[in-house]
Amino acid sequence: MTHVVVVGGGAAGLSAALFTAKNGLETTVYDTDGTWLHKAHLFNYLGIESEDGSAFVEDARAQVDEFGVERHQGVEVTGVETSDDGFTVETDANDSVDADYVVLATGANRSLAEDLGCAFTDDDVVDVDVTMETTVADCYATGAMVRAEEWQAIISAGDGAAAALNVLSKEKGEHFHDFDTPADAE
Repeated sequence: MTHVVVVGGGAAGLSAALFTAKNGLETTVYDTDGTWLHKAHLFNYLGIESEDGSAFVEDARAQVDEFGVERHQGVEVTGVETSDDGFTVETDANDSVDADYVVLATGANRSLAEDLGCAFTDDDVVDVDVTMETTVADCYATGAMVRAEEWQAIISAGDGAAAALNVLSKEKGEHFHDFDTPADAE
Protein backbone atom coordinates (compact mmCIF):
# COMPACT_ATOMS: atom_id res chain seq x y z
CA MET A 1 0.00 0.00 0.00
CA THR A 2 1.20 3.51 -0.78
CA HIS A 3 2.57 5.20 2.34
CA VAL A 4 2.52 8.95 2.93
CA VAL A 5 4.48 10.45 5.82
CA VAL A 6 3.44 13.91 6.96
CA VAL A 7 5.90 15.86 9.09
CA GLY A 8 3.95 18.37 11.15
CA GLY A 9 0.55 18.47 12.81
CA GLY A 10 -0.78 21.95 12.12
CA ALA A 11 -3.37 22.98 9.55
CA ALA A 12 -1.23 22.01 6.53
CA GLY A 13 -0.08 18.64 7.82
CA LEU A 14 -3.44 17.52 9.15
CA SER A 15 -5.20 18.68 5.99
CA ALA A 16 -2.82 16.61 3.85
CA ALA A 17 -3.27 13.62 6.17
CA LEU A 18 -7.05 13.90 6.05
CA PHE A 19 -7.18 13.80 2.25
CA THR A 20 -4.69 10.95 1.81
CA ALA A 21 -6.11 8.73 4.55
CA LYS A 22 -9.72 9.41 3.56
CA ASN A 23 -8.86 8.18 0.08
CA GLY A 24 -7.20 4.94 1.08
CA LEU A 25 -3.50 5.75 1.40
CA GLU A 26 -1.58 4.63 4.47
CA THR A 27 -0.83 7.89 6.27
CA THR A 28 1.50 8.60 9.19
CA VAL A 29 1.81 11.98 10.91
CA TYR A 30 4.71 12.99 13.13
CA ASP A 31 3.71 15.94 15.31
CA THR A 32 5.84 17.75 17.89
CA ASP A 33 2.84 19.96 18.74
CA GLY A 34 4.76 23.12 17.85
CA THR A 35 2.03 24.59 15.64
CA TRP A 36 1.46 28.32 15.78
CA LEU A 37 -2.24 27.58 16.04
CA HIS A 38 -1.76 27.21 19.81
CA LYS A 39 -1.07 30.96 19.87
CA ALA A 40 -4.02 31.85 17.63
CA HIS A 41 -7.72 32.45 17.75
CA LEU A 42 -9.51 31.83 14.47
CA PHE A 43 -11.90 34.51 13.25
CA ASN A 44 -10.76 34.43 9.62
CA TYR A 45 -11.05 30.71 8.81
CA LEU A 46 -13.93 30.10 6.42
CA GLY A 47 -16.75 28.26 8.13
CA ILE A 48 -15.50 28.98 11.63
CA GLU A 49 -17.06 31.99 13.29
CA SER A 50 -14.73 31.93 16.29
CA GLU A 51 -12.56 29.13 17.67
CA ASP A 52 -9.47 28.91 19.84
CA GLY A 53 -6.51 27.62 17.84
CA SER A 54 -5.78 24.78 20.26
CA ALA A 55 -9.41 23.64 20.09
CA PHE A 56 -9.18 23.71 16.29
CA VAL A 57 -6.08 21.49 16.41
CA GLU A 58 -7.85 19.02 18.70
CA ASP A 59 -10.85 18.92 16.33
CA ALA A 60 -8.54 18.36 13.35
CA ARG A 61 -6.67 15.57 15.15
CA ALA A 62 -9.94 13.84 16.00
CA GLN A 63 -11.03 14.12 12.37
CA VAL A 64 -7.86 12.54 10.95
CA ASP A 65 -7.95 9.85 13.64
CA GLU A 66 -11.43 8.87 12.42
CA PHE A 67 -9.92 8.13 9.00
CA GLY A 68 -7.20 5.89 10.42
CA VAL A 69 -4.20 8.22 10.34
CA GLU A 70 -1.35 6.85 12.42
CA ARG A 71 -0.36 9.87 14.52
CA HIS A 72 2.88 9.96 16.51
CA GLN A 73 2.33 12.79 18.97
CA GLY A 74 5.48 14.30 20.47
CA VAL A 75 7.81 12.51 18.05
CA GLU A 76 10.23 14.65 16.05
CA VAL A 77 11.46 13.75 12.59
CA THR A 78 15.23 14.20 12.65
CA GLY A 79 15.97 13.33 9.05
CA VAL A 80 14.49 12.47 5.67
CA GLU A 81 16.54 10.87 2.92
CA THR A 82 15.70 9.65 -0.54
CA SER A 83 15.91 5.90 -1.07
CA ASP A 84 15.51 3.54 -4.00
CA ASP A 85 11.79 3.21 -3.23
CA GLY A 86 10.99 6.75 -2.05
CA PHE A 87 12.08 8.06 1.31
CA THR A 88 13.43 6.94 4.66
CA VAL A 89 12.22 9.01 7.61
CA GLU A 90 14.18 8.98 10.88
CA THR A 91 12.80 10.11 14.24
CA ASP A 92 14.11 11.05 17.65
CA ALA A 93 12.49 7.84 18.94
CA ASN A 94 15.15 5.93 16.96
CA ASP A 95 12.51 4.78 14.51
CA SER A 96 12.96 4.54 10.79
CA VAL A 97 10.04 4.34 8.38
CA ASP A 98 9.88 4.05 4.60
CA ALA A 99 7.51 6.27 2.64
CA ASP A 100 6.49 6.67 -0.97
CA TYR A 101 5.68 10.36 -0.42
CA VAL A 102 6.66 12.95 2.17
CA VAL A 103 4.73 16.10 3.03
CA LEU A 104 6.77 18.64 4.97
CA ALA A 105 4.53 20.84 7.12
CA THR A 106 6.97 22.19 9.69
CA GLY A 107 6.06 25.87 9.63
CA ALA A 108 8.96 28.20 9.02
CA ASN A 109 11.47 25.49 9.97
CA ARG A 110 12.89 24.55 6.59
CA SER A 111 15.83 22.44 7.77
CA LEU A 112 14.45 19.07 6.60
CA ALA A 113 13.80 20.50 3.13
CA GLU A 114 17.32 21.90 3.05
CA ASP A 115 18.88 18.62 4.21
CA LEU A 116 16.88 16.74 1.56
CA GLY A 117 18.25 19.01 -1.16
CA CYS A 118 15.06 20.86 -2.06
CA ALA A 119 15.63 24.07 -4.03
CA PHE A 120 14.93 27.42 -2.40
CA THR A 121 13.74 30.68 -3.93
CA ASP A 122 15.45 34.07 -3.73
CA ASP A 123 13.16 34.79 -0.74
CA ASP A 124 14.77 31.81 1.06
CA VAL A 125 11.58 29.72 1.07
CA VAL A 126 11.19 26.21 -0.32
CA ASP A 127 10.58 26.30 -4.07
CA VAL A 128 7.37 24.45 -4.98
CA ASP A 129 5.05 24.25 -7.94
CA VAL A 130 1.29 24.83 -7.80
CA THR A 131 0.78 21.31 -6.41
CA MET A 132 3.22 22.03 -3.56
CA GLU A 133 5.76 19.53 -4.94
CA THR A 134 9.37 20.48 -4.33
CA THR A 135 12.27 19.95 -6.71
CA VAL A 136 12.71 16.55 -5.03
CA ALA A 137 10.16 14.26 -6.69
CA ASP A 138 7.32 13.10 -4.42
CA CYS A 139 8.34 15.48 -1.64
CA TYR A 140 5.92 18.30 -0.86
CA ALA A 141 6.36 21.45 1.22
CA THR A 142 3.46 23.44 2.63
CA GLY A 143 2.46 26.46 4.67
CA ALA A 144 5.07 28.83 6.04
CA MET A 145 7.89 26.77 4.50
CA VAL A 146 6.89 28.04 1.06
CA ARG A 147 5.76 31.58 1.89
CA ALA A 148 7.79 34.55 3.04
CA GLU A 149 4.91 36.16 4.92
CA GLU A 150 1.44 34.80 4.10
CA TRP A 151 1.14 32.60 7.17
CA GLN A 152 -2.55 31.91 7.67
CA ALA A 153 -4.09 28.65 8.86
CA ILE A 154 -6.55 28.54 5.99
CA ILE A 155 -3.80 29.05 3.40
CA SER A 156 -1.74 26.31 5.04
CA ALA A 157 -4.71 23.92 5.04
CA GLY A 158 -5.15 24.60 1.33
CA ASP A 159 -1.48 23.88 0.71
CA GLY A 160 -1.83 20.54 2.51
CA ALA A 161 -4.92 19.69 0.47
CA ALA A 162 -3.14 20.61 -2.79
CA ALA A 163 -0.21 18.35 -1.91
CA ALA A 164 -2.52 15.46 -1.01
CA LEU A 165 -4.60 15.81 -4.17
CA ASN A 166 -1.44 15.70 -6.28
CA VAL A 167 -0.28 12.56 -4.49
CA LEU A 168 -3.70 11.01 -5.10
CA SER A 169 -3.64 12.08 -8.77
CA LYS A 170 -0.23 10.43 -9.21
CA GLU A 171 -1.43 7.26 -7.55
CA LYS A 172 -4.61 7.04 -9.62
CA GLY A 173 -2.92 8.05 -12.88
CA GLU A 174 -5.43 10.83 -13.57
CA HIS A 175 -6.59 14.08 -12.02
CA PHE A 176 -8.26 13.25 -8.73
CA HIS A 177 -10.97 15.31 -7.08
CA ASP A 178 -12.08 14.67 -3.52
CA PHE A 179 -15.68 15.81 -3.86
CA ASP A 180 -18.27 14.55 -1.41
CA THR A 181 -22.01 14.79 -1.92
CA PRO A 182 -24.79 14.85 0.70
CA ALA A 183 -25.33 11.13 0.07
CA ASP A 184 -21.76 10.50 1.28
CA ALA A 185 -22.68 11.82 4.71
CA GLU A 186 -25.55 9.39 5.19
